[in-house]
Amino acid sequence: MAGKKLTCLGCGQINRVPEQKLGSGPKCGTCGAKLMTDKAVEVDAATLARAAKSDDVPLVVDFWAPWCGPCRTMAPEFSRAATELRGEARLVKLNTEDHQAAGAKYGIRGIPTMVVFRGGREAKRQSGAMPAGRIVGWVRG
Repeated sequence: MAGKKLTCLGCGQINRVPEQKLGSGPKCGTCGAKLMTDKAVEVDAATLARAAKSDDVPLVVDFWAPWCGPCRTMAPEFSRAATELRGEARLVKLNTEDHQAAGAKYGIRGIPTMVVFRGGREAKRQSGAMPAGRIVGWVRG
């Protein structure tokens, strides 16, 4: 069966979506949650691990913490980038305060740090807060 694999960020089910439908709001066949949103979605460590391993669409992760000033400054920029990248990539956020083992697993030494996963592997990473336009350019580049 053709299509791109996407892990539902709500229930964890893996779905196949025709490439031409990625930008038109595909939904999970199990729970009905949107698979490609125009917002950054908060995920837990298990969902991140499954999506990073399985997804065919680039997964951009913002590792952050609520006490981090630059993280709070970048949050609305990351959300704007999610809107611009809808249909091309999925942007998610992982709170390293709540999921400390995940921060260690992915080698996060400073926050905010963004990591792009493609084809089950880390493709690139960038530390430090960035405006939306630079995030978009970095993801596309």
